[in-house]
Amino acid sequence: MSKIGILGGRDSVLGFLSIGFVAMPVKDEHEARRALHKLAAEDCAVIFVTEEYAAPLAEDIAKYKDTPTPAVVVIPGAGGSRGIGMAALKSASERAIGANILFKDE
Repeated sequence: MSKIGILGGRDSVLGFLSIGFVAMPVKDEHEARRALHKLAAEDCAVIFVTEEYAAPLAEDIAKYKDTPTPAVVVIPGAGGSRGIGMAALKSASERAIGANILFKDE
């Protein structure tokens, strides 16, 4: 059975243990990179990455963009949203559909 993983700062990820996620609290970009690839190798179908680590791991996340699994989803961390997750969702929807139908252009 596939798992769901999450990586990010300790305060952002530990709560997800109670609902069965594989939580990987990390302290820096190096640990986050190792955790991302470890979760992918451990049969995680979905990996949530907090925005704090999404930018430094952009190249690593891009490697999984065109693979069926794992789906890497950027989410806000405990410190709030930086807009990175919404930008990634907008980009993914435009790639899949060919047009921006989800977000109002400003």
